[in-house]
Amino acid sequence: MWVVWKCGRIEDTLRVKDLSVGGLFVETVKACPVDATVELRFLVEDGESKADATVRCANTGSGLGLKFKTVRRKDRFGELGGQ
Repeated sequence: MWVVWKCGRIEDTLRVKDLSVGGLFVETVKACPVDATVELRFLVEDGESKADATVRCANTGSGLGLKFKTVRRKDRFGELGGQ
């Protein structure tokens, strides 16, 4: 799965390495500080799903661990018809 992420002025399209109900890990060499807010747009079959997350860990050169803050109900994975 791929996600477009934005943290301040940094924006990129990244590969999602691990995804769970509480967050995700993305592969990147770009830095974003711990506790920063990240805007996410998941590229899914039906278009896009949006969420906001907080950086929980930053592993220089390998990626970022992100914890979901807000996910609109219609954008939650596994919801049928956005209800």
